[in-house]
Amino acid sequence: MDPQSLEARWRADERWAGIVRPFRGEDVTRLRGSVHIEHTLARLGAERFWSLLRSEPFVPALGALTGNQAVQQVQAGLPAIYMSGWQVAADGNDAGQTYPDQSLYPADSVPNLVRRVNNAFKREDEKHTMTGDGSTYWFAPIVADAEAGFGGPLNAFELMKAMIEAGAAGVHFEDQLASAKKCGHLGGKVLVPTGVFLQKLVAARLAADLCGVPTVLIARTDANSARLITSDVDSRDRPFILDGERTPEGFHPFRGGLEASIARGCAYAPYADLLWCETSGPDLEEARAFADAIHDRFPGKMLAYNCSSSFNWRKKLDAGTIARFQRELADMGYKFQFVTLAGFHSLNLSMFELATSYKARGMTAYTELQQEEFAAKAEGYRAAEHQTFVGTAYFDEIVQVVSGGETSTAAMEGSTEREQFLERAAATEAGREQRPVRPPIPETG
Repeated sequence: MDPQSLEARWRADERWAGIVRPFRGEDVTRLRGSVHIEHTLARLGAERFWSLLRSEPFVPALGALTGNQAVQQVQAGLPAIYMSGWQVAADGNDAGQTYPDQSLYPADSVPNLVRRVNNAFKREDEKHTMTGDGSTYWFAPIVADAEAGFGGPLNAFELMKAMIEAGAAGVHFEDQLASAKKCGHLGGKVLVPTGVFLQKLVAARLAADLCGVPTVLIARTDANSARLITSDVDSRDRPFILDGERTPEGFHPFRGGLEASIARGCAYAPYADLLWCETSGPDLEEARAFADAIHDRFPGKMLAYNCSSSFNWRKKLDAGTIARFQRELADMGYKFQFVTLAGFHSLNLSMFELATSYKARGMTAYTELQQEEFAAKAEGYRAAEHQTFVGTAYFDEIVQVVSGGETSTAAMEGSTEREQFLERAAATEAGREQRPVRPPIPETG
């Protein structure tokens, strides 16, 4: 697409209403190279996620730690997946380490987990398409955590491209200093100047435009609980910078809080599709104050909310408030709501409970788990038949096609699972019975 047509699309397409790009169409066409690479999963995911945001009261999501967890979420009916950097740090990074959420892991770890989840979706889609079951759309949009960008604007640019290449639908960046990044619910957070963070948002948008993908860009501010900032160079930050000595690292004391979060949210709004204010607790009045202030200047701006595992929900709120919490957030404009660490907590608790019971009661405990799996089949759970779940029957079908239907090494036929779990792939078997036998491929050489 030529530069003029690209800029005309930005002006006319409702998708880009209110979005500022401080670069030209000519910059995009000049920098994107001569060969267009189609990032299909990222494009389809971004389009689907945007459609859900615009059509649903809100889009709920849970943090997934593995491909299998993401598949179970889709099977259960969740429309999107959240990919948490905290969870990647804890147990899903390329360094093979257990880390706190301080950007200690290799920068390609989240894109690699996004790719792994999409591969799990791809396998599910292949399995179900093979049997003629099109009832579930498996490629749920993945919203991925880019942390503070792992460096400056160029790092954010490259990370955004890596996310898109892996198939992420949405990506969020936060306004902390990358080299001192902390979980939003830890102390010691250091903000970068407002203008510095805007450069990262612009870099991320430019990367998406070069890739030709309408990636949903989410800007997160940690100003609510941050108490330090790197510099007083930006006039927009000065009302919140406190007088006093700098820290040993040279940082300025910063007066965080809701007012600072609102100021930053308003600054970020023209450059991001959604705004996220990280909070210290589940507070509807605080959420409403932030939303009202943003919408006073940017009517209809979509917001995101972290229903965090760090909050002690029952201590902070009564049962009735918890039950209506997300509906009330949705009424305020919080269109994407997610539990960041759901995968971490569900995985650890379920295994601890099983291990404790197994230690005390042996196989009696494990068979109870198995019976719970069998009972969950009525609600759509399919991992009880673990061989089928990971695609054994799909690869049997590959062998059948390759051998022209003449094979004695199909894995599912005669398997313990098929004999004892009584789970037969009826559509696949029917297809085999009707398929004409073809001669084997002749040997050569």
